[in-house]
Amino acid sequence: MAAYVKSRSEEPKVAVAYDSRNQSEAFAQETARVLALKGCQVYIFPKLMPTPVLSFAVRYLKCDAGICVTASHNPREYNGYKVYGADGCQVTGGAVAAIQMYIEKSDAKEAEEDLPFAYFLETEEIKHISDKVIKAFLAAIIKKRTQKELTSDLKVVYTPLHGAGLSCVSSILKFIGVKELHLVKEQAKPDGNFPTCPCPNPEEPEALELGISYCKKLDADLLIATDPDSDRIGAAVRQGEEYRQLTGNQIGVLLLDYILKCRKEAGTLPKKPVMIKTIVTTAMADRIAEHYGVEVIHTLTGFKYIGEQIGILEQKDEEDRFVFGFEESCGYLIGSYVRDKDAVGAAMMICEMADTYKCIGKTLLDVLEELYETYGRYETELKNYTFEGEEAERRMQLIRKGLAEKPDMKMQGSKVVRYKDYRDGVDGLPKSDVVKVWTEDGSEMVIRPSGTEPKIKVYIEKKI
Repeated sequence: MAAYVKSRSEEPKVAVAYDSRNQSEAFAQETARVLALKGCQVYIFPKLMPTPVLSFAVRYLKCDAGICVTASHNPREYNGYKVYGADGCQVTGGAVAAIQMYIEKSDAKEAEEDLPFAYFLETEEIKHISDKVIKAFLAAIIKKRTQKELTSDLKVVYTPLHGAGLSCVSSILKFIGVKELHLVKEQAKPDGNFPTCPCPNPEEPEALELGISYCKKLDADLLIATDPDSDRIGAAVRQGEEYRQLTGNQIGVLLLDYILKCRKEAGTLPKKPVMIKTIVTTAMADRIAEHYGVEVIHTLTGFKYIGEQIGILEQKDEEDRFVFGFEESCGYLIGSYVRDKDAVGAAMMICEMADTYKCIGKTLLDVLEELYETYGRYETELKNYTFEGEEAERRMQLIRKGLAEKPDMKMQGSKVVRYKDYRDGVDGLPKSDVVKVWTEDGSEMVIRPSGTEPKIKVYIEKKI
């Protein structure tokens, strides 16, 4: 990584962050040590921090790259390494290939060298990132409010799922006027073992069980949960005596419609507005965008591609056209202040939205039903198939072979009538290990291997 940034800058600067995963702090400190040893100026957060804050810091500090030690929402035994470019976006395409080249060229013996200073202390080569950056990040989010203050008695339960979101999310919700904010105490403290939710993914019902039990005791209106690095967010809403978890797509279409409606009414919707979504995200978002006259840009799966498109708009001095971006896996971005999904900003907007609708006697579920009545009911489902070793890759090859050689191939009992192979680089997108199929019963399916786990994912959608 040091070799890569030095190839792009004579005086390279890198920002480093980490979350609550086991050994994340040690890995981040080692990252800072090695980068400094190799001649980079390093800025490191002295405490765990949400990934979107790292994306913001890269641009705020005018760094050449950023690194966040995190495994995001994956199981507790995982840890990982997110790499960002100077634009604050996770690296894609050519940058990934270049870094990979330097990895292959690297000499393991060089890693044994020691710095002549204690790398965990501030030095000339390694500086701590101050709270000033965090405050600027929160201020950028607050500017995206559509309402000046909350006016209902909205009661919110929040859980950071043992992760890095507690400080930022709590601060911003209190600032916008959430007077009844209740923390899930058992999940408030950072803990890489995730004792109360072995898979800290806010998409999974098990991760929200404890939060929902709090909601029932407190008679809360809303539960929000952020993943360990606080870039994804899940939510559950009261439905009678019970609580219903919203899917990532449902949260996305609610936020999209709310933001566009509020900005249109306020006259702040830009000329030629743009919404960006991934190819596995619900087509219902396209219908809503069409209603408001918003252009939709489709990307490959992964928020880095959404961030990349915002960067392209910025290069054309059209950054202000961006109004919303989301992916079905609970990732949302309400403005261009960062180049990655941001659960902190999404938490603010979800609470503001719930408050606005509560003032007129509606829940988010009520509004969702109204959207279904207007645009049609889009039923979505995600199926995960886990394999050992490289079996997932072999299975993908078998699926492709079946589609190419068997005209009567069926998916979930319905005949495949059309398919598209993204390895060919279709629709102006980069080549990718993805297949999309259309079946006789009107279903659409996107099939792809997971980018982080030995799984094949199948995204299914049908308009009812």
